[in-house]
Amino acid sequence: MRPLVHPTIEDVTVEGILYALSDPTRVAIYADIVTRGCPRMCSTFLTVGDHPIPKSTLSQHFRILRENGLIRSERHGVEMRNTTRCAEIESRFPGLIPAILRAHSIQSAPSQPKKPSAKRPRQRGSR
Repeated sequence: MRPLVHPTIEDVTVEGILYALSDPTRVAIYADIVTRGCPRMCSTFLTVGDHPIPKSTLSQHFRILRENGLIRSERHGVEMRNTTRCAEIESRFPGLIPAILRAHSIQSAPSQPKKPSAKRPRQRGSR
């Protein structure tokens, strides 16, 4: 088995973080790991939202998150346990992860139906 790559916090870049979280599936996976606050197995994410994710695709998503410094993965038998590196990233880039996760939660919130606009009654003699 190949060793897992975990960059040092000094090697983590804003560009790498933004790239890793630019994919809707990856940001959903990462947001779930952060909000749960405990290690999450890769197999937990075989369905993200209502979309099934093939295992090979899921492996690539976790690799990108790991290689860009967002998560730490540890092998436990045939499973991988994934934890966030939020505290480390927060010390290097204060406020970055909370801002991205806030934006993600706003974007992924169910949209509210638009209220019909009230039409103003037309006044006679004005155009």
